Amino acid sequence: MDPLFEAIEATWPPARSWREGAWTLRDGAGGGKRVSAASAAGEVTADQIPMAETAMRAQGIAPLFMVRDGETGLDSLLEARGYRVVDPVFIYTLPIEALTDVPIPRVTTFCIWEPLAIMAEIWAQGGVGPERLAVMARTADKTAIFARANERPAGVGFAALHGGICMVHAVEILPHQRRQGMGRWIMRQAAFWGASQGAETLAVLCTRANAPANALYSALGFTVARQYHYRQLRD
Repeated sequence: MDPLFEAIEATWPPARSWREGAWTLRDGAGGGKRVSAASAAGEVTADQIPMAETAMRAQGIAPLFMVRDGETGLDSLLEARGYRVVDPVFIYTLPIEALTDVPIPRVTTFCIWEPLAIMAEIWAQGGVGPERLAVMARTADKTAIFARANERPAGVGFAALHGGICMVHAVEILPHQRRQGMGRWIMRQAAFWGASQGAETLAVLCTRANAPANALYSALGFTVARQYHYRQLRD
C-alpha cells in the first residue's frame, strides 16, 4: 500500500479491518466514512463487487467504497453500478521542518492526551462525536492539540505518527475564534510534536469542498500528494 494511505489507516484506524477476496473491509463502529469504506486490495472485477456489498450490509451499513487516485477501473465499475462520487479528498504533505521555523507564542497551543472535556465539546460542535474520539483512542502514537486565543478556548486538533509521517486529523476552530490564525498555530504545534517524535513529513486530509481549509494548507506551503473519493449508491 502507498505510505500515505498506510499512514491514514494507522493514524485513523477502524475498529476492525480484514481481507476478503479482492477487498479490504472495515468495521468503523460509527466513526465515519474513512473507517467504514471498503477499498480494493488488488485488481477488482465487476463480479467481485457484490461480495463487498453483502459484507457491508451484514454490518448494517450502506455499501461504501474508497477509490484512490489511479484506480480508474474500479471507479468505472462502481459508476456503472449506480454509485455516485461523495466527498473528494486531497491529501496534503509538507516537509515537517517547514513549519518548525517560527516559535509558537506562549499559552497558545498545548499537546494533551487524554483530551480535556472542553476539547471534546469543541469537537462535538464540529460533528466529531464519541465514535470519532474512540477512533483517536485506538491510535498508538498520538497527541491531541488544544489551542487558546484571547484567554479563551479556540480550537483543537489531533495528530498521530506512522512511518515517519505525522498525520493531522480533526482540526476544529470555534466560530468566534476563526480568522485569527489559530489553524496555523495548530498545524505548527503538530509539526513541532511530530518532529520531536522523529517524523519527517507532515500530512493532512481535506475535502475538496472545504475552501477555507484548502486555502489555509496551501498558504502554509502544503501541496497535494494524493487524492481519493468515496462512491455510494444513489438514493
